[in-house]
Amino acid sequence: MSQWLTLCSVEQILPGCGVCALAGEQQVALFRPRADEHVFALSNIDPFAQASVLSRGIIAEHQGELWVASPLKKQHFRLTDGLCMEDESHSITAYPTRVRDGNVQINL
Repeated sequence: MSQWLTLCSVEQILPGCGVCALAGEQQVALFRPRADEHVFALSNIDPFAQASVLSRGIIAEHQGELWVASPLKKQHFRLTDGLCMEDESHSITAYPTRVRDGNVQINL
């Protein structure tokens, strides 16, 4: 059974940036790469540094895919599925997202 949880207004995420949100007891990094309403959600925990920092990472495009670079050790995580570019064994959780009535929702 899917459970959609409203986290924030899409307007609270500046285009090209990420923010951290609390979804239950989990920290989630929300990214809005462009000025449209498309939002991605990943775990906020950097598995290499064991720190809650991915929402502060830099969004980049590589070979037609969008990634976030960790601000600590610079590993890249794909926004669509959390795959780690440098080491697939350290990939992170990606969450389905949608925007309803201007609000960002994720599916836990």
